[in-house]
Amino acid sequence: MKRGRLFCGCAALALQCAAAAVQATNDSLPALQARLAALLDEPRFAQAQWGVKAVSLDSGQTLFERNADKLLKPASNAKLYAAALALDRLGPDYRIQTSFYAAARPDTQGVIHGDLLVYGRGDPSFSARFNGGNYKKALQPVLDALLAAGVKKIDGGIIGDESYFRGAPFGAEWAWEDLQEHYGAPASALTFQDNVVDLMFRPGGAAGDPGEIVTMPETSIVTFSNRTQTVPPHIFGRIRLYRPVGESVVYAWGPVPLGSTGESESVSVPRPALWFVTMLKEGLAQQGVAVTGGVREEDWLTREASPIDWSNLTEVATVQSRPLADIVKQTLKPSENLYAQLLWLQIGARSGGTNGASGRSTEAEGLVEMQKFLRSAGISRNMAQPDEGSGLSRACLVTPSATVQLLTFMNTHRCRDAFVDALPLAGVDGTLRNRFKGTVAAGNLRAKTGSLGGVNTLSGYVTTAGKEKLVFSIMLNNDRDEGEGRAAIDAAALELAEFGGESSAHKTP
Repeated sequence: MKRGRLFCGCAALALQCAAAAVQATNDSLPALQARLAALLDEPRFAQAQWGVKAVSLDSGQTLFERNADKLLKPASNAKLYAAALALDRLGPDYRIQTSFYAAARPDTQGVIHGDLLVYGRGDPSFSARFNGGNYKKALQPVLDALLAAGVKKIDGGIIGDESYFRGAPFGAEWAWEDLQEHYGAPASALTFQDNVVDLMFRPGGAAGDPGEIVTMPETSIVTFSNRTQTVPPHIFGRIRLYRPVGESVVYAWGPVPLGSTGESESVSVPRPALWFVTMLKEGLAQQGVAVTGGVREEDWLTREASPIDWSNLTEVATVQSRPLADIVKQTLKPSENLYAQLLWLQIGARSGGTNGASGRSTEAEGLVEMQKFLRSAGISRNMAQPDEGSGLSRACLVTPSATVQLLTFMNTHRCRDAFVDALPLAGVDGTLRNRFKGTVAAGNLRAKTGSLGGVNTLSGYVTTAGKEKLVFSIMLNNDRDEGEGRAAIDAAALELAEFGGESSAHKTP
């Protein structure tokens, strides 16, 4: 019996050693590399293009790479570049100022004689997004500032001046099909509600009746050709919208089932500055401030022909934006294209893009500053060729190596905390809130997503099961199955999070 117990004990020990050996093999760097290679080499991706790089922040060693120096479309991974540039140039506490000018301050009766000019500088925070989803609070800082300045009546009109930005309201290489969508909203120095009207489609009184269209906030900045139809409860479909480029008429088709609570959609606004001052006039009226004149907008082309003599104007009030750290967070976590483009333009305007002396647009000035920043981050021009802020451009190209270098640079940057905190957290918030749930990546991996036709990307930071800090960029181009592509990217990122080994130069303390 003693010999039997000894044999059993030795056998158990042998099994434990064998299991440990298998685990050690699985947690070895070659095993990780083999698993990642097998994932990328699956036949379903034979026509696609992968670009992957993962590097240890602790040791500096590359754990895995595939086509790391190939230029690929980043989609919204481009926002990493715009956010990093803005933080580097402006700092997390920077605030964007919107100014309100008139010929003179309000008189003793609180009357402004003449027009009120609203001069925007690209503040995106006049939005329900910054106010817990409350549309009514978006313009409250402006109303409060004007009331505090003693304004009780404007004996004139309101002018929305968006001339701080020179050039087209759309980013380089944006496709015309995107321009009516919420993600293709025009960029303006005067921005309200993300330059998007939210819509709710509700059933009419009976089958055959047109559906009801509710705008949020309530506005007449767009009008509708309502071709929707109320249908019986068992009939389903989707609402389709078409707003011709540059026009304010929205055509709507589709079934609205009886008994439904409504279908949500949204459409971009073609003239943001005009919308801003239109809603401001309505908001002032609700506060008891009468405006006797109308509203209009002025852009850079008008100001180029008829410059303002600022010496003849008085600044009646100002409004400061939320801190830049908050704006960057609202840019990266939900992947807001407009905000990323506004950050890019903000840098371009500050470097000289408002006066036209260089002959370049504000966007082009932003590109000059971006190239300077990338050089300082150790990224050469042949590694990254961003041309606007959002990643909506189909001509924007970057390499996985460039993005890994950018993330590595920002990891020791003075604005590191603001940058990293703005990234979506896996399984928790932003565009990663429903991804990686129940895995070791949840609450651990911080990364920027990216999605465009045929493009899926994910780049950021993760701590492995072996307690090693990694930076990674996973890019998939020319893949037509968005669901499968995203699943494969998540599987690759999860392999990094689950890796229990270590790079050869990394030693766990």
